[in-house]
Amino acid sequence: MRLLIDAGNTRIKWRLLSGQVVMAVGYGDLTDASLFAAIKSGGQAIERVSVSTVRSDKDRKVLEGQLSGLTDAVVNFYGAEARRGELICAYPDPSKMGADRWHGMYGAWNRLHHAFAVVDAGSAITVDYVDDSGLHAGGYILPGRRLHLQSLRQDVARVGFEEPESALSNPGVNTTECVHHGLTWLWGGVVGQVQRDCRDRAISTVLVTGGDGERFIELGLVAEYRPHLVLEGLDAIDQASLT
Repeated sequence: MRLLIDAGNTRIKWRLLSGQVVMAVGYGDLTDASLFAAIKSGGQAIERVSVSTVRSDKDRKVLEGQLSGLTDAVVNFYGAEARRGELICAYPDPSKMGADRWHGMYGAWNRLHHAFAVVDAGSAITVDYVDDSGLHAGGYILPGRRLHLQSLRQDVARVGFEEPESALSNPGVNTTECVHHGLTWLWGGVVGQVQRDCRDRAISTVLVTGGDGERFIELGLVAEYRPHLVLEGLDAIDQASLT
């Protein structure tokens, strides 16, 4: 069996596979002792562990510590690459790109083999464009919902607000409304820009992933929600390494 792990900034997502059959899935915080509890009894059947992560070296060690109590399998960390088949990275130094972006793009390319955009709405929001030949045209990185609200709460004087979210974007009449309606208004602008970029680049397919991904679809982005897109790309790359 193979254990695939997407270790994002906020939470860890994992998928246990036997061949191509999904045996179990889970998610949680890196420091959660029960992160892999659901598969602990069968941990010795795990032959391979593959990880996509943007975490620090320190956090990687914590993850390896978690896994050491589960399986003796070697932990393989996969990063971004200059090229994977027809998919070509726009970064002159691919090691500077977050692994999750690359694996999300490869998951999309492996399914589609034509032009697409990927919007990953996690701790950060990333947008990436790939053309019909597999050439990555580059992308954008924006603060995600949590970072946006955290910045306002911590770094802006006298901006106190409550947590309830809102899908409204009309002008707020109190600080909580102003903040949450403002976030919806801002994301609506992102939706519009992505759709304009796709028209300009003749891209007809948009894939959305990440914890807040469905919010962009609710705001009008014409897209398919693929919550496990990073794991899909990681899976394809890991399988290729076995041949």
